[in-house]
Formats: sequence, structure tokens, C-alpha cells
Amino acid sequence: MLLAQTMGFWGWFFLFLIFIPMMMLWIYTLVDIFNRVDLSGWVKALWVIFVLILPLFGMLIYFIARPILPQDIQAREQYEKSMEATHAADVTDRLTKLSELRDKGVISEEEFQAQKSKLL
Repeated sequence: MLLAQTMGFWGWFFLFLIFIPMMMLWIYTLVDIFNRVDLSGWVKALWVIFVLILPLFGMLIYFIARPILPQDIQAREQYEKSMEATHAADVTDRLTKLSELRDKGVISEEEFQAQKSKLL
């Protein structure tokens, strides 16, 4: 209760919008260091010490210097494939709706073809 009375708006602002996200990023960095299979034990230890001593600069330099792993490339490709599949399903759904509107007479054949060419 005393903490809530002593912390003003800027205290809560700092806590929720700066401190907590930075702590989450710091923890993510440490977890990422330990999960790396391409780093030896000594290199992991040096990165952990660097991130612990200089948290902001350590995290920044770690993520800049971090090499891209095959798992990262594979995850990116899977994401792109899922986005393409979602887009294809969306286009198919829109074409179906356009053809229904054309069949009902709401839009003309020319309008249907124009909308179809935009989608494809």
C-alpha cells in the first residue's frame, strides 16, 4: 500500500513501459544465449557476463553480432509459407463473394472482371 502511495504517474510509467519490457528483453537474451548450440561454454559465459555487467549495451551488441542459424531461416520460410497460404485463402474467398454478387446481379460482368484482375 505504501508503494502505491509513494509512486506517482511517472513512477508507474517507468515501471510498466520501460523497466518491465527491458527486463523481459534481458531475460530473453539470457535464455537465447543458453539455448544456442553453436556457442561453446566459454563463449556463452563471456556473453552472460557481458550482458550482466552492461545490460543495455550487452543486449544490443549480442543481437547485432548474433549469427543467423538454419533454424531461424527455416522459421522465416515457414512464416512466409503460412502468410502465402493465408493470402491465397483470402483471395479465393473474395473471388467467391464476387462471383456470388455477379450471379445475383449486384455487379456487372465488367466490374467483376475488374475486381478479379485487381485480386489476381
